Amino acid sequence: MSQPEIQQHDAKKLAAGYKKSFRLVEILAILSFWSLCLAIAVKAYPFHLTHPWVIVAGLFSGFLFADFVSGFVHWMADTWGSADMPVLGKSLVRPFREHHVDQKAMTHHDYIETNGANCLVSLPVAAGVLFIPLDIQGWVTFALFSFVTLGSMVFFVMWTNQIHKWSHLEPEQTPLALRVLQKLHIVLPPGHHQRHHRAPYDTYYCITTGWLNWPLAKLGFYRHAERFITAMFGLIPRRDDIGLKAALAIAPLVMTEKPAELISPTQHP
Repeated sequence: MSQPEIQQHDAKKLAAGYKKSFRLVEILAILSFWSLCLAIAVKAYPFHLTHPWVIVAGLFSGFLFADFVSGFVHWMADTWGSADMPVLGKSLVRPFREHHVDQKAMTHHDYIETNGANCLVSLPVAAGVLFIPLDIQGWVTFALFSFVTLGSMVFFVMWTNQIHKWSHLEPEQTPLALRVLQKLHIVLPPGHHQRHHRAPYDTYYCITTGWLNWPLAKLGFYRHAERFITAMFGLIPRRDDIGLKAALAIAPLVMTEKPAELISPTQHP
């Protein structure tokens, strides 16, 4: 049996959802984020001679956690809600929905549009990291590892959209150093990421390095999460992104208590 046709939003309408008023918020978020990152680095610096391996381990752990966070947030934005929701709809959901319709649109975004929203959502975590005390006797190693891990994670989460954008550049637009990093799979490789862009866009969400895509897919992590959310709230994953019929066809679990309400033709699309 053939799958229902994918129904998506208009790319131009989604692109028009980026407002100049939000751009000002993004600029302030970027400045605040980099200030917090500098403060985190300054606080950790005195320990680089006494606890070098703790710092190295924390940096790597944060890098790995950033890949997971990038995938989880990407999955949330792709799967639930709509671009018309207040605040999160315009700032988080809209860019992902636009990206599925026009993969190359983000390659034309400047630094502010590419990274502003990520800086904004990262601010509370970056600020919270600075409150971790590093001078409690007997707990310095654990506290420092936690401090560096969270600081590293929030830093690389901020870079997620930039790395994602790089994965969609044409080969002639990609600097040699970046191509090497992609080939070594230190940052998200274009070929690896294209697995996500096969309709219905329901796998390989991690977009920092992509290291966790295969294990998360094998574990069925997102499918289990979707079953749970559908069972709890009756929501249909990817309904707003690909259309109700297509979403129902691949949903890992569909509520049966009120089927008429779930498939009502009056609901989008």
